[in-house]
Parts: sequence; C-alpha cells; structure tokens
Amino acid sequence: MLGNVAQSGIFTTQNMLLLGNAMAELFRITETAYQTQYAEVRDRAIGAGTLLVGTPGNLTMRKGTGHAYWYRVFYPIPGQRAETLVCKDGETAALAAMQSKMAAAVWMQNQVKALRSLGFQVADKLTARVLVELHNHGAFDAGMVLVGTLAYMAHLNELGARVVSSRTLDIDVGRNRPMKLAAPIPFLETMKSTGLPFVPVPELDKKKPSTSIKLPGPDGLRVDVLVPGEDLGAFVAVPELDWAAQAMPYYRYLLEEPVQAVALAGWQAIPVRLPQPGRMLWHKLYSSVKRHDTAKRQKDLQQAITLTAALTQMDPAAVGDAFNAAPEGMIAPVRPLARRLRNALSGYPEAADAVCSGLEAPVPN
Repeated sequence: MLGNVAQSGIFTTQNMLLLGNAMAELFRITETAYQTQYAEVRDRAIGAGTLLVGTPGNLTMRKGTGHAYWYRVFYPIPGQRAETLVCKDGETAALAAMQSKMAAAVWMQNQVKALRSLGFQVADKLTARVLVELHNHGAFDAGMVLVGTLAYMAHLNELGARVVSSRTLDIDVGRNRPMKLAAPIPFLETMKSTGLPFVPVPELDKKKPSTSIKLPGPDGLRVDVLVPGEDLGAFVAVPELDWAAQAMPYYRYLLEEPVQAVALAGWQAIPVRLPQPGRMLWHKLYSSVKRHDTAKRQKDLQQAITLTAALTQMDPAAVGDAFNAAPEGMIAPVRPLARRLRNALSGYPEAADAVCSGLEAPVPN
C-alpha cells in the first residue's frame, strides 16, 4: 500500500519549517485491514441511495384513529427528537423496506464509530446533518464539490493516512459550472430544513447578498458557497441554488473533474465529490501564499505538505500531473516555497522531488 512510517502525528507548519531536515514523519499509514474496512464503508455508502437522516432510530406503532400506523422515531440532530410516518399497519413491503434501511444505518453507525477509533478522520454530527441534506437533494451528483478542510480529511481517509484529527467549523462547497438539477435547490431553505437554526451572514456592504450561512454563537458551524472567479470575494449569482457565492481565483482548475468519495461525519458516511487530490494540494499551496490570515495560511501549507507526502506514496505521478495542468499564474506565487517544501519533506525525498522539481525548473516563456 503506502509503505511504512515510523511514528504517528502531525506538527504545525511553523515547527516543520523550523525543524527542517530533523522532522521527517508527517503521517502514519493505516493498516491494510483497516483500509479494507474503510473501502467497504465507502462502497456501501455510495450505493445506498437516499440516506436516513440522523440516528437509525426505532419503529413504533400508534393507534387511536381507527387505524394503526408505523412510525420511525429518531434524532435528526443532537437533542431533537422527531418521528416520521412509515406506513399503515399491514403494509409489509413498506415496513420491511424501512427495517432494511434502519439495519443498514445501524451497521454504518458501528463501522464509522470503529473507524474513528482507528484514527480515520470523522467530522461532527452537525456537519453530518448538513452533508446528508445536500446528498439527499442530489447536490453532489449534480456538480457540487466539497472543498476545504473537510475535503482534506476525506482525502486522508482515501489515502490511508493517519494524522492527528483535523477540526473545522466550516463547510465549504464549490460549484464549477451550473449544477444539473431537475429543479432548483434553494440553498437557505434547504439548510434550514436540517432543523438547524442557520441564518445568513450579513455582508459589511448591506447592498451585497450573503454568500454564507452560520449557526448562532462565535463557534457556530458556517457553510460557504464558492465558485471560480478572478476577483477574490466578488459576488456571483448561483440561480440553481437561489443564492450567491464568493469568487475564488483558480477554482476552475481546482474543481475540474472531481472524484467520488465519502465524508465520514457523526456516525454516517456521506457520498460526496472532492477535488482531485493533486489539484487540491497545488491550490492549497497557492492559498498558503495568498491568504491574509496567518493561521489559515499555515493550515493550508500544513495540509498541502501532508497531502503531498501521502499522495506521492500512493500515486507517484499525481503531483506532477496536477502541476502540469495548473495555470502558471497560480504556480508563480508558489515557486519561492520550493526550498521550504524540500525541508519539510526531507523524510519523503520522492514527494519533495515531485512537488519541487517543477517549481525549481526555469519558468517557461
């Protein structure tokens, strides 16, 4: 598989760059048996179709109107109890179908819980609720792509790379081209249907539309919609979502030909689309230079370095292929990072060559 690494763990980018050649271990390889376990979870999730919301729940019969009905009682979000009508008593096919879906949800819950204990990246239950809603509305199949830290976490799982668990209070989704939907999915309405009290994040300029929603409180979960655009932060209408998105430079490159994967969150595995890992690491290197927020710059650089090391051991050509497809305007600001990247990847010479050889080569005319 990916080879062997002596120690687990990940260090801050600042420490990596300070330690240079003395710091080699960026991640730990997940055992083959556990990677096989994850692969089964991924394959079952992708083939499951519509997912049950929240906990698997239980079935209960209610009488009192002259008829008996079966209901599924569950928790769509922590602390909130709900129930949905399944069928009338005696409708055995409908009842059996729900029992089968609930049994599959219990199996998945147990598997994801085990994967979390084995070091796989698992986001929280609120994130799961949002991703399940988007999946059940067909957003990812229609062209929506999960980006940001959640995409990085999903790629680590795909690559069998263990690091100290990542955490994020953001869900970032991208859209390259108009999504192929049978009917529009109003974004704010869809997010409110999760049962979570999302509100639009107001812009400083009151004349501009919101591009983000957020849960109350300073640490409330935030969901951002991002699209390609040369003018960073510009507002772009997304008619199929009845919403606006922020423009992000070189997102056309990032979002081209996304890959199928799953995001583990709560106790669920949700089918999503991700950027190609090679393109993602190059865009993160670009972001690590261009962001104004120092902490976010360091996070992007750390994630890019770790993703480079893990990806090179799985697919040696992927880093170079993504570099060759990248616009020079995106690569130019990254070139000065070459020496720092070689130091940070000193324990992974193949990865260092893969990411630095193009940066160190003469700039094409």
